[in-house]
Amino acid sequence: MRAAVVRTFGGPEAVEIVDVELPEPGARQVRIKVTASALNPVDAGVRAGIFGGAGRQIGLGWDVAGTVDAVGPAAAWSAGEEVVALAHGVAAPLGAHAEYVVVDADAVALAPASVDAVHAATLPLNALTAVQALDLLDLAPGDSLLVTGGAGAVGGYAVEIAARRGVKVAALARAQDEEFVRSLGATRSVDGADGADGSGGAGGFDAVLDAAVLGSEALAFVRDGGAYAGVIPQAQPAAERGVRTTAVEVASDGVRLGELVRAVDAGELTLRVAGTYALDDAAEAHARLAEGGLRGRLVIVP
Repeated sequence: MRAAVVRTFGGPEAVEIVDVELPEPGARQVRIKVTASALNPVDAGVRAGIFGGAGRQIGLGWDVAGTVDAVGPAAAWSAGEEVVALAHGVAAPLGAHAEYVVVDADAVALAPASVDAVHAATLPLNALTAVQALDLLDLAPGDSLLVTGGAGAVGGYAVEIAARRGVKVAALARAQDEEFVRSLGATRSVDGADGADGSGGAGGFDAVLDAAVLGSEALAFVRDGGAYAGVIPQAQPAAERGVRTTAVEVASDGVRLGELVRAVDAGELTLRVAGTYALDDAAEAHARLAEGGLRGRLVIVP
């Protein structure tokens, strides 16, 4: 099969398409014939060497939507089932930007029935990151939350999921995105220049989910004794003013992913695709990602 990998770190030009042996599923694993796989900022980080692995072949791609193709022993799936999964890992020799990918069976969920595979491929990594970060914050209905980067992929899911839990959500977003974040369930859009209470003050929220990776800057939006959750593992700012700080380390979870799929089919989550690229054009997709300004994910379609 063909797969997108990096063998030397660098810019988009470091992405290579190579021929490799078809991977075989082991016990409690399944092989998925990939229909679509989203491109995420973490892939650019892997390509640039942020996560290490020098001297080895490293696969790209974490999100997968496709069809179960082969099943290992003790894997409760059947060939032909349409599924989504998170192929978790930053230093594996193969990822989901490939014609086939092997994942643990408990990372898999049935695909949404209401959308195509290209849109479904934007769900696993970003929505699981959002919901697991919200779990860390442990907010109750009526609590207030600011989501930085509320118009982005992780931030958008966080706004929708938190609003559905009864949390009062505001989104830190550009003025041109105000209508969009309100459509997701934000009670208001906050301009970063205005401060957390909209009048130049700070510290007005019970918690911040920092999808925009503002770091210590985002702490100013949290009240004393509140909570902060980042989206880069172990990169949260130091605690201050009694604010509890943590960061999510996203984990594969087929059960939770199934819940998110059902939310998609209920019309409760918004899937956004910014464009599609053939596997052979993966380097071009990385170059477009590096340009920024996207609303939604680019998707690799083998």
